[in-house]
Amino acid sequence: MSRLRVLSLSTLYPNDLTPNFGVFVERQMQAVAKRGDVDLVMVNPLGIPPFPLSLLPRYRALGQLTPAEQRGGVAVLRPQFRLVPGIGSHRNARAEARAVLPLARSLHAEAAFDVVDAQFFYPDGPAAVAVGKALGVPVSIKARGADIHHWGTAPATREQVRAAGLVAQGVLAVSQGLADDMAALGLPREQITVHRTGLNADLFRPYDRRLCRDQLNLPRDARVLATVGALIPRKGQRFVIEALAGLPGAILLLAGTGPDESALKSLAERLGVADRVRFLGAVPHGDLPIVLNAADVFVLPTASEGLANAWVEALACGTPVVTTPIPGALELITDPIAGRLVPRSAPDIALAVAAILADPPAPEAVSAVVARFSWDTNAAELVAHWRRLAERV
Repeated sequence: MSRLRVLSLSTLYPNDLTPNFGVFVERQMQAVAKRGDVDLVMVNPLGIPPFPLSLLPRYRALGQLTPAEQRGGVAVLRPQFRLVPGIGSHRNARAEARAVLPLARSLHAEAAFDVVDAQFFYPDGPAAVAVGKALGVPVSIKARGADIHHWGTAPATREQVRAAGLVAQGVLAVSQGLADDMAALGLPREQITVHRTGLNADLFRPYDRRLCRDQLNLPRDARVLATVGALIPRKGQRFVIEALAGLPGAILLLAGTGPDESALKSLAERLGVADRVRFLGAVPHGDLPIVLNAADVFVLPTASEGLANAWVEALACGTPVVTTPIPGALELITDPIAGRLVPRSAPDIALAVAAILADPPAPEAVSAVVARFSWDTNAAELVAHWRRLAERV
C-alpha cells in the first residue's frame, strides 16, 4: 500500500505554553504518525493580533514559539496570521489561509500532498478548502462540537462553515447527534461520516481511589465530585457549585482555567461552599487520571458538545458521569452504570449525584462502557477515510 501524504490544519494544538490546548488532536495525530503509513505534516496556525495588542504577555509569548518542531513524533509547523480578538472572527479563516498557503505550496512542490485535512470546522475548514483548491487535492474537515454549535450558527461565520462543508470532499463528525446538527445547517447528512474520539486506555483506567485521594490531600472517606474543562459558561461549572448545597460534605474538584474562574470563586463564597471547592488550575493531561479516579462522580452540565473527551476519559477511569441530555451524551450514557442525564439545574444535578453515591457501580463495569475507544482504532479509521478521498482523485 502506498504511503499517504497529508497536510493537516488545526488552530487548536498543544505547545509548551498551553500543553492541554487541543491535546486530543495531538493524541490522534501521534497515533497516526506511529502507524508508519502516513507522511503527516501538522500545521498549527497561531492567531496574533496587530500592535499594540501583540505586546500583551499572552500573545507575545505565543509569537515567540518556535515556528517548527518535532512534537511527540509529529512534525508541527506554526505560521502566524493576524486576528482581531472578539470582533474579527469572521476574517480568521481567510487570514489563516493566506498564512498557510505559501508554506503549503512550498511543501507540495517538494512532495505532493494527497489530502488537505482540517481538524475543526472553523476557522480551519474554510482555510483548508482554500489550500486544497490551490493545490488541487481533496479536502477533509472534521466537526467536534463548538465549531458547529457556535461558529456554525453565528451570523458572521455560519455561511463560511456551510460553504466549506458543501465543498469539502470528506466531512467527519465526532457523534451521530453532531452529524444531525450539521445536516440541520444544510450539509448533506449522507455525506457525513461519524469518527469518534480515541482513548489511551493504559493511562485512563481504574486506579486505587484511596491512593489517588492521598495524592490530592483529600480525605479517603469523602464524597468527591470532579469537573474537567475550560472555566467558561458553556461548561456549566456554576450549576455544580450550586448543587453542593444539596450534597452536604461533598468536595468538588475543578480542573481547568478560563475567564469564569473569579466568578465561580465568588459564587462559592456567596453560597458558603468555598471550603468544599478546590480549583486545581490547568492539570497536565497525564495527571487527569488521578483527579478522575479520586472522584465518585464526574459532573459536566455542558450546554453543548460533540462527544466530550472528558466523558470518555472519566468513564474509562471507572467514574460515572452526570451530564446533560445532549446528542453526544445520549449516545454514550445509555445505561445507569455509566451515569445520569439531567437538565442544567442544581437540584437535578444534586439528585443524580446522590443516587449514584447511594448505589455506586463497580469501576470495572463503568470502564467497560468505553472499552471500544482507542487511539489506534481512531487513527486507523481516519487514515482509511483519508485514503478513500485520495483514491477518488
